[in-house]
Amino acid sequence: MKNKITVRLSELIDAGILSSDKAQEIQLFYKKDLDQSQNRLFVIFGVLGAILVGLGIILILAHNWDDLSRATKTVIAFIPLLLGQGFCAFSLFKKTDSRSWKEASAAFLFFTVGACMSLISQIYNIPGNISSFTLTWVLLCLPLVYIMRSSIVSLMYIIGITYYTCEVGYWNVANPLASYLFWLLFILILPHYYYLYKNRPNSNFMIFHNWFIPLSVTIILGTTADHSEEFMFIAYVSLLGLFYLIGYLPFFKNKRRVSNGYSIMGSLGTVGILLFLSFKWYWEEFEKNGLSFFSPELFISFLLSAGAGALLFWKIKNIRTNKVMPMEVIFILFIPVFFIGMGAPVLATVLINILVFTLGVLTIWQGANENHLGILNYGLLIITALVICRFFDTEISFVLRGILFLLIGFGFFFTNYWMLQRRKHLTVNGEI
Repeated sequence: MKNKITVRLSELIDAGILSSDKAQEIQLFYKKDLDQSQNRLFVIFGVLGAILVGLGIILILAHNWDDLSRATKTVIAFIPLLLGQGFCAFSLFKKTDSRSWKEASAAFLFFTVGACMSLISQIYNIPGNISSFTLTWVLLCLPLVYIMRSSIVSLMYIIGITYYTCEVGYWNVANPLASYLFWLLFILILPHYYYLYKNRPNSNFMIFHNWFIPLSVTIILGTTADHSEEFMFIAYVSLLGLFYLIGYLPFFKNKRRVSNGYSIMGSLGTVGILLFLSFKWYWEEFEKNGLSFFSPELFISFLLSAGAGALLFWKIKNIRTNKVMPMEVIFILFIPVFFIGMGAPVLATVLINILVFTLGVLTIWQGANENHLGILNYGLLIITALVICRFFDTEISFVLRGILFLLIGFGFFFTNYWMLQRRKHLTVNGEI
């Protein structure tokens, strides 16, 4: 790539199109971009190599494990751990500027800590369970995140605390208190997230954190449910609304869509919940269940709704160039519909269907105004999903169902054709 750029720049200089000084600036710019790409590759392959080496050591030891004495087993258990610490020390003092060395050595040490713990537990028959093992493992490795500035360990820490909370909050004896421990563990990783935000906002690790953090919070929120689980729908819709609003903060402006896990999860999650609640059977069952208004679920729902509302108010007041988008106010409209459903399930079902349909139409309108095919087709997909849900939920004839699908298909074709023609017209007239 570098040779091609050099040749092209030489041709432009010979043709008198470009000065030699400008050509040198362009060459330096592309050299910097190429170096950054190579550094990313070194980090990726370094981390993968460290993980594979760690797994290979474990497999080799496992093959001959039963033939070794207890003392030999103990020594072997600590050798990978000491090697990992040695690699980390070498990275800190000799490879200070090498991100790949730091990430690879930190990842290797992370896995050797877990391997050493499990081996010592097996050698000396130390009792325990997977949840306590996972919690001890991630807490022991948390200092690596800040000593090594390791983002790969940060991601594995998030996975670890998420798994631990699921283990004690969902899969074993459900314990709502486990969720509160999760938030404490979660706060411990936020300084590193802030470090990435300030120092490496465009890095791949920042993109991964933008996905892992909202995904982890979404998974764990359900562990707070105790007796009035139905209120968690308000909590989840408000949380997803909060994510969507976060995804449209100035930080994410002009960034790739794939890097914005907040807006994607917020949008898809909100639509998914609304589609689930568009079925009448849920509201009929909901009416039979008694709910307590003095419950942690309602308190959590209130906090999340207040947080999303405060962020929406701040956005309207401070980001004047951005209009309020349809998805941003769904969590506000959903709250009264939810409480209506407590006494009038049929009315709530109708209102939810109207809400989803309106959201689809307004999203299509937004896509047309912004000349954005992706947003326009997303709105069409929302309406299509609603029609599919009603396909299985109502007793209309197959002929009418077929007509509905034909109309939606023609709608997809017509709107996309109209948008492409509009783009062509604006391009010809120099408006875009």
